[in-house]
Amino acid sequence: MYRFIFIIALILSLCSCNFRAKYTHLDGLALGTTYHIVYQLPTSKRGTTADIPAIVEQAFRDIDFSLSIYNKESVISKVNRNEPAELDSLFIEVFNRGKEIYTLTGGAFDMAAAPYFDLWGFGLRRREQVSEAKLDSVREFAGMDKISVIEGKIVKTDPRVSLSANAIAKGYCADVIAYRLMAAGVVNLLVEVGGEIHCKGVNPKGQPWNIGIDRPVYGNFFPGMDMQATLLLSGRSIATSGNYRNFFEADGQKYGHTIDPATGRPVQHNLLSTTVIAHDCLTADAFATAFMVMGLEKTKLFLEAHPHMDAYLIYSDEKGAFQSFATPNVTFLK
Repeated sequence: MYRFIFIIALILSLCSCNFRAKYTHLDGLALGTTYHIVYQLPTSKRGTTADIPAIVEQAFRDIDFSLSIYNKESVISKVNRNEPAELDSLFIEVFNRGKEIYTLTGGAFDMAAAPYFDLWGFGLRRREQVSEAKLDSVREFAGMDKISVIEGKIVKTDPRVSLSANAIAKGYCADVIAYRLMAAGVVNLLVEVGGEIHCKGVNPKGQPWNIGIDRPVYGNFFPGMDMQATLLLSGRSIATSGNYRNFFEADGQKYGHTIDPATGRPVQHNLLSTTVIAHDCLTADAFATAFMVMGLEKTKLFLEAHPHMDAYLIYSDEKGAFQSFATPNVTFLK
């Protein structure tokens, strides 16, 4: 699942020679997406001899061999093929949290909805001609209620059950990298993987990190070119979900990549973009997807019942104009 948050902080980190000497940035490609990492190396007194690039590279490798459905040797791929697989700690943590969020959202977030994504061409397979008969057949083996981890082993009610971590893995990867850098002594950092962000401390100007949210308009393919708002963030994580970049058109109708596990079909409602702020990026990533499934009103009710979570929602009104909703603790750059 793609997330598209433009990071103003990355530009700011390059604007001053004074700050550049203190902060380092890493940019590259991994997990089929881009990543950007900005961090302040600890001073010699606080000390670390850690090889930061090596830590980052190893984290990507660990995630790839655990949670990537595109890596045939990953744990999740072996689970999907019903092959013997040693479930590592990364897989188990994501699976357990995924199942917990599945329950909290009434099934709106569902890692075992993978067969629907394949059917619509948003997974491992090319898009098929979707019919009610095909959707009905997939329902027999889709859903997190049909798969469990018991005593370290996968148990399925149907061998056709399969998982996808696409809507959670990039956020989790940002967490893993951030936590490993913190363990190496890094205090101020921003880790962004495919738009999902985990940040701590301050940016090179000694201020909270500035995170730009793109306007969710079809054709806005370049992050940062057309922004809706800029948020201030420190010590938390943020993820955004929307259908305005990953979609296909058929018979004059746009179909986004957000699939409702209850129907097996792409969602059709006026909620255009969901940005979630949480303690960790795994949580933010998963709930951003769940809220896109739930729609505007159900999401507002959920946020009211869970005040520890913050969100910024962009939706269209009856006239097609953009409107927004933010929970009270969301802080904007003025």
